Amino acid sequence: MPMECEKEEIVMNKSSNLKVMARGEREIVMTRTFNAPRKLVFEAFTRPDLLKRWLFGPDDWSLPVCEVDLRVGGKYRYVWCGKDGQEMGAGGVYREIVPPERIVATEKFDEPWYSGEAVITFVFTEQGGKTLLTQTLAYESREARDSVLKSGMEIGLGRSFDRLEEVLPSIKQ
Repeated sequence: MPMECEKEEIVMNKSSNLKVMARGEREIVMTRTFNAPRKLVFEAFTRPDLLKRWLFGPDDWSLPVCEVDLRVGGKYRYVWCGKDGQEMGAGGVYREIVPPERIVATEKFDEPWYSGEAVITFVFTEQGGKTLLTQTLAYESREARDSVLKSGMEIGLGRSFDRLEEVLPSIKQ
């Protein structure tokens, strides 16, 4: 049984500069640097008009439903659609919001592909005009965490983050 402080790094998507690491028993930590100030990256993560431009995974998917009530206790809801008509919905509740530094929210899928609910913490750190995003996902069990690691989610998320990098220059400061 691994100790809680052990770390196993799994770099899964080099093309998108996305690093994915299993930490402890129940967490996944993902990092990605964006070539933009954190205020803009934070906005891209919180404004539905911007989320719809980048947060849809593979190129043949879309995000037609994107609702954001950005306040503690507020809810968000996303529904993604594939070109074959496949839908995937998820949502959660915001637990903490510190613009432009941090967001903590729950996540639960309509048709769960892992057990339970996750808690996601986004930390935006500006370094020389660039933003380091650290996204920590905490799952209810090691099994849930491991099923997410095996799902290939890093491919769609990596493509979304690549798309975000392309969208960031068009956001007005």
